Amino acid sequence: MSRIGRMPITVPAGVTVTVAADNVVTVKGPLGTLTNKFNNRMTIAQEGNIVTVTRPTDEKEDRSVHGLTRALLQNMVTGVSTGYTKTLEIIGVGYKAVKVGNTVELYLGHSLRSNGKPQEKFCITEPEGITLDVNEKAVPITIVVKGIDKQAVGQTAAVIRSKRPPEPYHGKGVKYSD
Repeated sequence: MSRIGRMPITVPAGVTVTVAADNVVTVKGPLGTLTNKFNNRMTIAQEGNIVTVTRPTDEKEDRSVHGLTRALLQNMVTGVSTGYTKTLEIIGVGYKAVKVGNTVELYLGHSLRSNGKPQEKFCITEPEGITLDVNEKAVPITIVVKGIDKQAVGQTAAVIRSKRPPEPYHGKGVKYSD
C-alpha cells in the first residue's frame, strides 16, 4: 500500500471538508474555499476530523492515483487553513520590480518601449486568488507570491522567475529564496 496514500489527513479546527457524489470534495476554511473532483475509483471517507483515502485494488493505476489523491487533499486542507507562499529575489544592478494596482512591472535589464514602459511580457497581473507583494526597499528586492492553491502559487512564481532566470556565474536574475 502507498506510504503517502494510507496516511490519514487531520482536519484542523475551523476547516470543514465535504465529500459529495462523484468524489467532489469541497474544503472551506478561514482563508477561502477550494473544490476539486477526484478519481471515482478512490474512496474518500471522513470520520470526525480525520479524512482517509483508500483504493479498491492493487492495480498499477489505482496505486498511482492513491497517493496523488491524498496529497492533493492535504494541499487543499493546508491551503485554506494556513495558505502557501513563495518568495522570489531579484538580484542585479538596475533590476527592479514595481507594483502598480494589481500588476507587477519587472525591469530586468531588457530594453524598454519608446513610451518608457516595460515590454508587455514583463508586466505580471495578479491571477485570481493570488496576491503579489513587492518589497522594493529590501536588498535584494523580494516578491512574495501568496495564495490558497499550492499549484497556482507555484505556477505564478515560475512565470515570474522565467522572465530572467538566475545566471550561474554572477547570480543575477530572479531566483527562489531559501
